[in-house]
Amino acid sequence: MLKLRRAIVLDAAAPRAESDPGAHSSAAGVPQQELVVELCDGDAAAHRPAIADVTLVGLSQAGDEVIVNVQALDLGLGSGGFDIVHANLTRGLAGDGEPGASVMKLNYTSLQHAVKPVEDERLSLPVDRPVAVLALHGQLAAVVWSFSRNAPGGRLGYVQTEGGALPGGHSRTVRSLREQGLLAGHLTAGTAFGGEGEAITTAGALHHGLVTLGWDAAVCGPGPGIVGSSSPLGHGGMSALDSAHAALALGCPTLLVARMSSGDDRDRHRGISHHTLTVLDLLLEPVTVALPAGMRSPVGADLRAGLGSVFGGAMARPALALDVERPVRITRHDWRRAAVDLPAYAAAGLPATTMGRGLTEDPLFFGAALAGGTALAELASAPSSADAESGLSGAA
Repeated sequence: MLKLRRAIVLDAAAPRAESDPGAHSSAAGVPQQELVVELCDGDAAAHRPAIADVTLVGLSQAGDEVIVNVQALDLGLGSGGFDIVHANLTRGLAGDGEPGASVMKLNYTSLQHAVKPVEDERLSLPVDRPVAVLALHGQLAAVVWSFSRNAPGGRLGYVQTEGGALPGGHSRTVRSLREQGLLAGHLTAGTAFGGEGEAITTAGALHHGLVTLGWDAAVCGPGPGIVGSSSPLGHGGMSALDSAHAALALGCPTLLVARMSSGDDRDRHRGISHHTLTVLDLLLEPVTVALPAGMRSPVGADLRAGLGSVFGGAMARPALALDVERPVRITRHDWRRAAVDLPAYAAAGLPATTMGRGLTEDPLFFGAALAGGTALAELASAPSSADAESGLSGAA
């Protein structure tokens, strides 16, 4: 059951909106408002952080009575440590809706709302523009920065999927990347909502971004936070499997950004994470996977030997045991080595933490993401299949 409580807003910040420099979509992105609330049936001294999705529930002001979902904060979840405003009882519950909206998101829940889908009326195949698939939202900034550095002027868009936070306006990383012009756009697909454009499916979002909006490449993955149960299939990282299959089906050169770690305390995530290994094992077709240059293998002794040569002084702590078994089926994928520059990324001022660990505490996590961005830029600069066919025809 929903765990809802009545609360009074004690403090309400101005809402934050995802900036939209030159966006191709008429949607403006979903602003979020940070609040401090006090539960009506709780300890009077207990002030609780909360957020409100302004497009869904409207603006709140100090003194408003609201209904908040308290489940995540009560459970102490690290990626959801706040209450969520479900409704504002003081300012009314009526909404005008979006003009031209024709389908529902979060359908058949109490937060269902109508959106105007971006899916194109005509299907143009093959799309033949590369897609990088993320395991975690924390990889996004490093992938985008590395792509922009290696493909100056390249237009890279972001498709947000399920697997983490669903509201499109919840990511500070996306706002920062848009403000700096490093991302060309932000679409939300499936159950995710609130981007600069709404797609019913991940395939529809990728097609619209790469074909209609003219992105040179796309990065596709979950919003902040991740759902996990420590089981092989019960985690948000499995969204990468569906995203990769959607990209492959559209005829996109597909790159899986490996989740790797030299600092995670959990055995299953050290070296190359079981999340990535499971996706690589289950994929129906081979994909490209990048490793930092100088690293021969993502598993075993080759991984341990490669850490020192790749990262050198960036290793601020002794390397943990990285005894990861090598699944037989990972050898079918296209493993590439790509240059990374950890000091330059650190100086860029972009987000550089994962699960509370900084770049010097877990250089492999960021090195793998930077390698993914470099490899994506290489795929974007490679001749398309249409160009190759044209060249062969001309030679004949």
